[in-house]
Amino acid sequence: MVTIHSSRRINGTIRVPGDKSISHRAVMLAGISSGKSTVSGFLKSDDCMRTIGCLRSLGVDIEEENNLIIVHGKGLNGLLKPEEVLDAGNSGTTLRLMSGILSGQQFTSTISGDESLRKRPMSRITGPLRQMGAVIEGRGEYAPLSIKGGSLSGIEYRLPIPSAQVKSAILLAGLYAEGTTSVIETVPSRNHTEIMLKHFGAELIVNGNTIEISGSVLKGQDIQVPGDISSAAFFIAAAAAMPGSELVVKGVGVNPTRTGIIDVLLEMGADISYDNMSTLCGEPVADIVVRGRRLHGVRVSGDIIPSMIDEVPVLAVIAAVAEGATVIEGAGELKVKESNRITAMVSQLEKLGVRIRELEDGMEIIGPNIIRGGEVESFGDHRVAMAMAVSGLFAEEEVRIKGKEIVSISFPGFFDALAEVVI
Repeated sequence: MVTIHSSRRINGTIRVPGDKSISHRAVMLAGISSGKSTVSGFLKSDDCMRTIGCLRSLGVDIEEENNLIIVHGKGLNGLLKPEEVLDAGNSGTTLRLMSGILSGQQFTSTISGDESLRKRPMSRITGPLRQMGAVIEGRGEYAPLSIKGGSLSGIEYRLPIPSAQVKSAILLAGLYAEGTTSVIETVPSRNHTEIMLKHFGAELIVNGNTIEISGSVLKGQDIQVPGDISSAAFFIAAAAAMPGSELVVKGVGVNPTRTGIIDVLLEMGADISYDNMSTLCGEPVADIVVRGRRLHGVRVSGDIIPSMIDEVPVLAVIAAVAEGATVIEGAGELKVKESNRITAMVSQLEKLGVRIRELEDGMEIIGPNIIRGGEVESFGDHRVAMAMAVSGLFAEEEVRIKGKEIVSISFPGFFDALAEVVI
């Protein structure tokens, strides 16, 4: 359990760990590329280390030197049949994206995860991968998944819901397929896979909302991973809503498919700007400068939701101290994350005296609230744990969070980083 005390303001300059989504993709593509790749800024969190573990079980030689990951790629067809079940732990990204790669292999393998991951639906990837020719058996629509790959054919697939993980699994399988594989998005989702595939030399074309990929030869690359905006969001949101705060978060990825939380905070009246813009391996990067002030409620729905789906928990906390009502709709995807994040956030903020109610696909928060102290649950969800920590900064009395260790999924040093900037 960890105890969070109220804060007067947030001041300082910090760096957050490497982007979780990009870290996963960098080592996966390095593993199936020809030659050596290096990855600097890799996020050594539980989730990303699961991806490295799976790749090692498939015969990929991966070294760790200080802050550098060195991957000796096996090429598209050089992976080896694993001797045991591949363990994705709690990482949905690992399981779903690796399933795309495994679908292209000339052997049968099994991939699974922990109890939480085995409860998350996988039919959204098994459906299109089966259409391509993979033979996949599972426990209904859940892991463990037994995947017999090879002999894939390209398909045209229209995503029924915005999902970068589903899109990525299909594109990775498309590397091994005969012909062209097309993925059509109705609402754009994060595009790190497309950027990374191009960086490694894949034959990939993006035309509006359609992404096409053909069989390609990937070559090893040097990758620099920017700071994770999903990790930075907890500090940015807290500082933005706390008058008198001045915070700089250095070197954060600001890919437009991920900056929905910044857009919403600006709409709420926040003072946020970018400085030192640059590009790393195709990804836009900037220092994010935040000055605190009183915020007001907004309505959040539609196409912006996919670009901030992981940040909704902390937005709910900020909405609780903002003036007026905030309504979040169209976020049904939160129900199938590490926890049902809608129910989790509503139930725990209610404990602290926040006027909040659950909607079918979101929540409504009536602010401003006086947040009381108390004991709250993390539900084994890193985003919930960190969001509740932010609530403690605004509370009258201390907030105690059960299950604090779960933050290691994405941000192992979160509580130390928080202590550095709160006053």
